Parts: sequence; C-alpha cells; structure tokens
Amino acid sequence: MADDVADDGVRDEGTETAALRAVVAAEHAAVWGYGTVGAALPEDARGPAAAADTAHRDVRDRLVALLAERGADPVPREPGYALPFPVLSAVDAATLAVVLEEGVSAAWVRLLDQSVQPPVRELAVAELGAAEVRAVGWRSAAGRTPVTDPLPGLPG
Repeated sequence: MADDVADDGVRDEGTETAALRAVVAAEHAAVWGYGTVGAALPEDARGPAAAADTAHRDVRDRLVALLAERGADPVPREPGYALPFPVLSAVDAATLAVVLEEGVSAAWVRLLDQSVQPPVRELAVAELGAAEVRAVGWRSAAGRTPVTDPLPGLPG
C-alpha cells in the first residue's frame, strides 16, 4: 500500500500535498519558459506572454503559501529548464507557450484527481480552465488546429 492512500483506497491529504508539489514544479517551469517565450516575440506582441508569466507566478506563490500552511516544503525552482526545441521565431515561441500550458494542465488534472479538500479541487478546476484559455490563444498564434482541447491536461 502506498503511504498516501488509505486502506480503503481513498486519497488523503498526503496524496493531495504531493500533487500540489507537482503543480508547483510545473508552475516553476512555466514561469521560466515564459521568459524564453517573451524574448522570442516582437516587443509589441509580448503582452500575452507577460500576462501568462504573471498568472503563473501568482498561482505558484498561492500554492507555495498553501503548502507552507500544511507544513510541507514546496518543490524548489531549478536553475534552468531544458527547452523541448529551439525557439527561434514567434511561431516557435507560441508553440513553446502551448507546451508550457499543456504541462501545467496535466499537473492540474493530477491535482484534481488527487484532491480531497473542496477549495483545492475548486482551485484546480479554475486553473485548469485558465491554462486552457491561454493555450487556445497560443495555439492560434502558432497556427495549430484545432485551437481547443476538449479534455485539457489528459493524454491525447
């Protein structure tokens, strides 16, 4: 039996806390990645990248505070993250932003699955939706179709 699952298979706060830590890790990566996204965009097109960066920083900070309330350490930031491909154009930047949003969506879905407290579940639903809204804009900017994902955060 896993340490964080009760004998009856019901998830507990340990499972939820582990999933919260995974979301923090995904949010750290998104914040780092949006620096690259913004740098690859023309100056007059950086608004959505700056807004996404701020959104990810804000939610990451909320999660860190929530973990601190639980007496749990957040996942620390890495000094850098490997990019999945070279970012050499605005289209590459938009594609990277899609990858970042899909990454946080997967972490939010896991938290949604593992959450036991209603406020945590509500946060996961809200942030999953926000990530998909941002991803729609970036998919459009990258020329990807369809621009929406009917089941964001789940394997395609």
